[in-house]
Amino acid sequence: MAEGAGWLLDRWTQQWVRSTGRRVDLRVEPWLDGPHGDRDRVGDSWLEREAARHDARVMDGKETTGLLRSIASLDGPAFDSAALRPQVRDFYEHTTRWRLELWSQWSPVAWPFGWLISALFARRLEQLSLPLRPLDVAHGMSSEITPVIDADGRLIGTSWRRRLRANGATVFSGWYQHVTLPGRRQPSVRAVFPLPNGRLVVFLRPEVTPDGGLTLTSPAGRWGDDGAYLVLDRGDDSPIRARRIPVHEKFHIFVDTEGVLRTDHTLSLWSLPALRLHYRLDETRDGLP
Repeated sequence: MAEGAGWLLDRWTQQWVRSTGRRVDLRVEPWLDGPHGDRDRVGDSWLEREAARHDARVMDGKETTGLLRSIASLDGPAFDSAALRPQVRDFYEHTTRWRLELWSQWSPVAWPFGWLISALFARRLEQLSLPLRPLDVAHGMSSEITPVIDADGRLIGTSWRRRLRANGATVFSGWYQHVTLPGRRQPSVRAVFPLPNGRLVVFLRPEVTPDGGLTLTSPAGRWGDDGAYLVLDRGDDSPIRARRIPVHEKFHIFVDTEGVLRTDHTLSLWSLPALRLHYRLDETRDGLP
């Protein structure tokens, strides 16, 4: 029954984007381009497809590597990576060295929405599976970083897959790059989460805090600003449509008073705080969980 309801939710969501979104030409707005999942689930094949689309190859991921080759790629008028604490920089440049421990807390008002998405959508697709209870993440989360490199050795993008250690279930599977949106001078982090017949594209604005921490924010705004976009793209000749959605996130990566690297991640729907995730990040010697 849940599977049938999930299928209906998929179709309703796609129809909503088709009816209320704007038509997009990816040749004009390539910032909304990216991978999409299999027809009925996200799966793993999207990464090989995306690599082939760029005439690039998927690395084996065995070496210590990070989400970004250098966080200096985000440098711009509003961001200077030289002001970051070394641990913050190291996490993004050598992500596999760091072990993730996680705590979660939903707003009571938003919890039913989280349950609906998880029960009917996220678990089945193995994507955007936000933990519903603190004990769901009691054993922490693993990170799998897989770079994609072109023939000249340039980094095209990085896959970041996070799983619950307790049962191996995929929580997030995303494609990460740094991009500069049209008409902007400040680069942003672009995170693409493949979905059946489309993707969720999130642009995060970087800032350095006074104590050398980092904030990444996807705020409310206009079309073409940092924020979250849902894209309907079947990968065929069908019209591509997209719309901004009222999902806003903020990541605060910082070193606490005891020298421990931590991250506070808040997610809001419109202006309503929905979910808070808190990560403790511990460096390991060999990058193993």
